[in-house]
Amino acid sequence: MFSYQAVPGYFAQDDLGVNPVAIGPVPARFGLLDASEARWINLIAKLRELNANTDNVSYKLIFLGRHGQGFHNLAIEKYGDDAWEHYWSRLNGDAESTWGPDPELTALGIEQAASVNEVWKAELRANIPLPDRMYCSPMTRALHTNAITFAGVSSSRAMVLENCREIYGVLTCDKRRTRTYIRDTFPQFDIDGGLAEEDELWEAESRETLKHATARASAVLDRIFLHDTGAVFISITAHAGIIYGFLRALGRPYYPLPTGGTTDSVLCTWAPPNQRQGYCPLL
Repeated sequence: MFSYQAVPGYFAQDDLGVNPVAIGPVPARFGLLDASEARWINLIAKLRELNANTDNVSYKLIFLGRHGQGFHNLAIEKYGDDAWEHYWSRLNGDAESTWGPDPELTALGIEQAASVNEVWKAELRANIPLPDRMYCSPMTRALHTNAITFAGVSSSRAMVLENCREIYGVLTCDKRRTRTYIRDTFPQFDIDGGLAEEDELWEAESRETLKHATARASAVLDRIFLHDTGAVFISITAHAGIIYGFLRALGRPYYPLPTGGTTDSVLCTWAPPNQRQGYCPLL
């Protein structure tokens, strides 16, 4: 519905030639280049200035966080990419662990989410703005990550959106649990009315295309810019595949975000089609 693009110059991850390994999964200040004590105050002021002086364009800061390590990620490390893709990913687990459907976080995954929580608490002392609106994938690993990430940081209730889920189909780890399970297990979340009781999207023999996932990501951005008009700071907790969909919607190349990583925050703008082009800086 709208046009999106990343605007460079605010975060370390903006540089298309940057080495993600050198940046790390959770960089200091979430990668914000401004290291001054007034860094977030400066960014807020810049956002307000941009939004006050532009027509048909809206600027937002969007934090894209990947879930911590799940048992499926551990299985990939154990068996290797090829064996995982062609055999183990179709199963629900092995003799040591279970990853399908919808795996839990490993102990390392919990630690990774806790590390992000520590960065949030550190940046609160530098006046980082709390998210005005939070969204989360309906997968257990993302819900658990979000809960840990914002524990003691924000009391806002994240909205569970089907469109924030991982690319689906074939892999058992990407088949979600029921709406009732999510409601009963994570009562601190709100659930979008469009989330069906059962997973109606996952198919054993067909995997969603990246093009379709990109369209889903664009639909989430459309929702944010259409309905969250008063919200400037947005958090989305999701997965590697759909995060790549968000980057593609912004015209950005692939960024290998590791489990527990939060390096893909974006400062976004939009514009209606056939009007002024929208822009957004990638974090």
